[in-house]
Amino acid sequence: MFPSSCHGPIDRRTWLKLGGLSLGALCAGVSPTLANVLANEAADRDFSVILFWANGGPSHLDTFDLKPNAPEQIRGPFRPIRTNVSGVDICEHLPRLAQMADKYTILRSLHHERGEHSGGTHRFLTGHASLAANLQNGEYPELGCVVARHLDRQQPSDIPVFVADTQFYGAGPAYLGRGYAPFMVAPNNPISASGNNTYDPIPIYGSADSVQLTADSTLRLQQRANLVGAIDQWRDAVHRSGSLDTWDRNHRRAVEILSSRRTRDAFDLNRESAMTRRRFGDHLWGRSLLTCRRLVEAGVRFVQCQATYRLPESVGRTSNWDDHSVNAHIFDAYRIKLPVLDQAMSALIDDLYSRGLNQRVLFIFCGEFGRTPRIANQDPSGRPGRDHWPRAMSVFLSGGGLRMGQVIGATNARAEHPVQRPMDSNSLLATIYRRFGIDPSRHLHDATGRPIPILPRGEAIRELVA
Repeated sequence: MFPSSCHGPIDRRTWLKLGGLSLGALCAGVSPTLANVLANEAADRDFSVILFWANGGPSHLDTFDLKPNAPEQIRGPFRPIRTNVSGVDICEHLPRLAQMADKYTILRSLHHERGEHSGGTHRFLTGHASLAANLQNGEYPELGCVVARHLDRQQPSDIPVFVADTQFYGAGPAYLGRGYAPFMVAPNNPISASGNNTYDPIPIYGSADSVQLTADSTLRLQQRANLVGAIDQWRDAVHRSGSLDTWDRNHRRAVEILSSRRTRDAFDLNRESAMTRRRFGDHLWGRSLLTCRRLVEAGVRFVQCQATYRLPESVGRTSNWDDHSVNAHIFDAYRIKLPVLDQAMSALIDDLYSRGLNQRVLFIFCGEFGRTPRIANQDPSGRPGRDHWPRAMSVFLSGGGLRMGQVIGATNARAEHPVQRPMDSNSLLATIYRRFGIDPSRHLHDATGRPIPILPRGEAIRELVA
């Protein structure tokens, strides 16, 4: 449960922290308040998130919010199956997950207003609506970048705060600067953040020797070392504050990360037993989620991985979840993908619980929106698909010290819109920020010094934390 607003007497350590905030705030562009300090003091210092991002937008009607009594053109061919929690049903192609519903929660009533891929991704991951519809990079910082910004100085120097397999389409650090972009093992592939749905999946895993300092890595380190704006714009303020040179600090840390045995070992799946690797699955998703678990276990605080999947050409041309008829036969694609997802996600959840990580690691599976509650057949072949639908979506959560074994919210009989507990998608962001000890109402400053709230609105989801 989140701390109450009254924290009682303040100890000497907290007063000393308050006294030192002026220096940190000057360098960081954060508005310090007593409430923020107390929230951080009470937060779980080990809390981490694994975000398995179904880029393109998975269909809620065919995964976690089936409508078996709707007309055939709405419901599709899949049937719901019972789970081990009374009253909770999910797709028949997820039988392993059905046997562990007490270990996850499904949010069925989140929604927002942006129906483009990058605009929807930006809206969901930043909490702010972008001005541009089809933006490649974020206009506001995404969730993981904000977490990296707040936790950077708490983190051991040889472990990154934020790790990702690739940049997300419409996301990024925005005005926080490249210093708070995610650490990536492979060189960033611009196509993966372009909306092009035919690129090959980018692995987040590697061997112990694959995480190393290369010429390309050095270039990326220099990019990561930038903070907001050019150094000349803030050098005088840094000198007046008496702080260390931020460029040197970030560059040193990036080198330490790339040369760290601990970081390299976290990416090395050969350090896991053959039995564990088989349980997760010898496929991209199994290896990816096993790597994500190893990363948070090593101390990474936010891991972001795309749930991309290369379909056979006979089924579709897409590698993401953009389930238009012109991209793929949605139901044939799901018949292939969902059993693989079922294996990898159930193995991860089992692992988190058996290792006691479920109290401090939150696993999330979702995309930028749901899919239309009507099947379309635009492709010349006549194959079925669904289009974009931000008015309703399902979000899958497991662990994080939150209340599991429930469904929160409900959509109408055709899964068109929420009818119980409708929530702006910012509610999920607010819940996560609070769990990190970050007050989402506090302000960051853009390159011009303008204060901008982390979230313009959004309250934590009480059913998860009560």
